[in-house]
Amino acid sequence: MQALLRRGTSLLSPRTKSPGAGGTSTASEDALFTKVNPAIDGEDCDHDCASCTIRYPAKFDVETKDKLYGHVKGWATHVLVATGKTDWVKDVADEKGSVMEAIDKGELEPSNGRLKLSASNIPVPDEYHHHEPGKQPTTVLILPAFTIVEHVTPALAKDLITYFVNPAPTTTSPLNPSLANEPSGTSAQTSEPGSDTSSPATPLSSHTAPAPAIDHTSLTPLRSRPCPHSAVILLCSQRTRDARCGQSAPLLRREFERHLRARGLYRDLNDERPGGVGIYFISHVGGHKYAANVIIYRRRNSSDGSADADTEASKTSLSEEGAAQGIWLARVRPEDCEGIVKFTVLQGKVVKPESQLRGGFDRERGLVSW
Repeated sequence: MQALLRRGTSLLSPRTKSPGAGGTSTASEDALFTKVNPAIDGEDCDHDCASCTIRYPAKFDVETKDKLYGHVKGWATHVLVATGKTDWVKDVADEKGSVMEAIDKGELEPSNGRLKLSASNIPVPDEYHHHEPGKQPTTVLILPAFTIVEHVTPALAKDLITYFVNPAPTTTSPLNPSLANEPSGTSAQTSEPGSDTSSPATPLSSHTAPAPAIDHTSLTPLRSRPCPHSAVILLCSQRTRDARCGQSAPLLRREFERHLRARGLYRDLNDERPGGVGIYFISHVGGHKYAANVIIYRRRNSSDGSADADTEASKTSLSEEGAAQGIWLARVRPEDCEGIVKFTVLQGKVVKPESQLRGGFDRERGLVSW
């Protein structure tokens, strides 16, 4: 034992590494998310869409040989800033008078971990158009908290970080308070790594209750409200960084929309009905040579199958926890969208982890890819 410790040899499962931030463990590609299994999910679960008619341009070439998994920087919080646009200057922090500029140039760093900052095509409020640049109020979506903060101006960017990002759940926060007292990387549903149940599916509910607003009315003029969606699909659309992102995002949105509509789950940019799935364009996330990059944040089902899942206390706890999983895929093509909706968005499974999975987190099991 002492010899092993002196050599730095881990005694954990070979599929996981030592605990990281928040008591989480770094999981291997085959342990973080469940891969679809034809014996369980149907013999066509890993097949490309047969009804898909959308295709990428003929010269849409991406890198296909690199190993994707385990090469993304971890993040604690992902902030999406509404701009109403689908493309931006090369570095969104250089968008003059923007909240992105205020956060980046002001070196506003959260106290709870690394911030991933994205511009998005989320619509700006009407008031945005009635103010001069640098004073325009906009909307911010905080993930994995699923919290919307309204009327954020560059001058209030510090309040956004202090009163809304810092206290929010992060990608490494335990999904339930009880998990904080359990061994790292385990939960009540943990099973043998690599088995078909090693990453138990947490089916998406189209009626998942949203997180309650954080009330800081005595400390800041900013106000928040819950994001009503059960999941969001984020598509990199920044043409100024790579033309393939600008080409792929609109095509993927059309195909995702087609499959979500068939299930009554599609929510357009102005649809505030509870549940469903929102699709947003965002700025460069890294690795445009692996286009298209798709990041999915999904809540778990409001009923997890436990004996007390239907109690009011249980429902309240589930509604406050934010996203259960964040799944980052790359090399996504239109023919992949059907499987991604059916298995990744709705069940938290991955169809092609070997070629498409870049990383992510599972807060229910205390696992991350970094």
